[in-house]
Amino acid sequence: MKKRAIVSVYDKTGIIDFTKALASLNVEIISTGGTYKFLRDNGINVKSVESETGFPEILNGRVKTLHPKILGAILINRDSESDINQATSHGIEPIDLVVVNLYPFSETVSNPEVTIADAIEEIDIGGVTLIRAAAKNFKFVDVIVSRDQYADYITSFNNRSPEKSMQYAYKAFEHIAKYDIDIKKYFYKINGKNIFEDTSSNDLHFEIFSNLRQLRYGENPHQKAVMFSNEFDERFEVLHGKELSYNNILDISAAYDLIGEFKNESPACAIIKHGNPSGVAVATDLTSAFQRAFNTDTVSPFGGIIIFNKPIDFNTSVEVDKLFTEIILAPDFDDKSLELLTKKKNRRLIKFRYFEQSNELRSSSGAYLLQQKDNLLFNRETLKVVTQRQPDSAEMNDMEFAFRIVKHSKSNAVVFVKDKTTLGIGCGQPSRIDSTKIAISKAKEFGHDLAESVAASDAFFPFADGLIELAKAGAVAVIQPGGSVRDEEVINAANENSISMVFTGIRHFKH
Repeated sequence: MKKRAIVSVYDKTGIIDFTKALASLNVEIISTGGTYKFLRDNGINVKSVESETGFPEILNGRVKTLHPKILGAILINRDSESDINQATSHGIEPIDLVVVNLYPFSETVSNPEVTIADAIEEIDIGGVTLIRAAAKNFKFVDVIVSRDQYADYITSFNNRSPEKSMQYAYKAFEHIAKYDIDIKKYFYKINGKNIFEDTSSNDLHFEIFSNLRQLRYGENPHQKAVMFSNEFDERFEVLHGKELSYNNILDISAAYDLIGEFKNESPACAIIKHGNPSGVAVATDLTSAFQRAFNTDTVSPFGGIIIFNKPIDFNTSVEVDKLFTEIILAPDFDDKSLELLTKKKNRRLIKFRYFEQSNELRSSSGAYLLQQKDNLLFNRETLKVVTQRQPDSAEMNDMEFAFRIVKHSKSNAVVFVKDKTTLGIGCGQPSRIDSTKIAISKAKEFGHDLAESVAASDAFFPFADGLIELAKAGAVAVIQPGGSVRDEEVINAANENSISMVFTGIRHFKH
């Protein structure tokens, strides 16, 4: 029996070759509006929807296919004698294939100049209806929603299977679900809604993640894992090396967030291990920045991640190449650097682009958490010096640097800095005093003199003990949010030890 297809596509890429192939397989083609004209003008034997329904397009093309002779032809249950008899009595011939792609709504509304009227005209009605009808009746009707499916359909045409038809239906429902979510998100936006303010709202909220990628395993080999991504491949381009692991991706994210603090500044380098910085430095050149960051802790960088805020040069690459490291990230790599660094086949080289990120999504047991990204740093004009001793300009510069680093260290976190170079980092501890002691211990372990250094804390000191330890170690200035009920006690301890202390009023917990 001759099969019939209805074809209505906005994106006409590949449609001529596809419909020629259908015609060669004895498929009758019905089409609408612009698609009909395009196929006819390219020599395809095609029948118009109007000739099928006996009814013209109306409302400036808004209604083309919403007709019983089209929808009925798609929805006939071929196992139902009643359906077949009704269709026959109304002159409805079955349609076996629906080929539709939709108006480009998301592309249209991504233009900041788009009007609501323009956006509304890009909301596809007939196309979505055809897709849904065909997907519902997948037992008898196939549905194609992407040009990527054309070749597969032709190849399997003579071997139609329920499994293949169900796969097409799944992709169809996925396609229109994403389309509807894009529309919902646009109307949410133009209604002036804010997800962080509509706390009493019962609105549905969605985020669509595409580009599913199988990972070798999760945090540990016994855990299966996949990655969904919207923008990962836009931000990160893997130039060399083996597949990224789950832990690699988490560390890349931590490194990327930290180096973003220095994207418009002097050459900077950060070394990351298990999501925390082991060393960070800013210098006059990348090589010096790397050497100073590495010298903070010469043990932890082994197998870690190195990231630079500027394109990496050959001299820096020579130094980095001496170290076993999992990943090197930079905005770019020169040719000589690539030639050198790609000699180690398992090392990953990643080129990244800076993106502004406003929100971040995390999962917890039975819930997803969405929050604004911690993009805030203090304004120097709003800083409050709370001690008798005033910090000088060099100390203030180092405190700003230190506060940027402690912001990207797991809480509780304390960081020592001198000359925009980390000297000791203590993080991820249940108590602030423990983080303080670890930072001091790490500095001593690697031979760093903490005299005349500054220190930063990601949250307030609940007691004076932590600050006293910083002073004993040699810190002359401390930056912290303040806000403890014992602030006066801590301030008094700072004055007694003749150190400066600055309150930012901004906490940077990181879990």
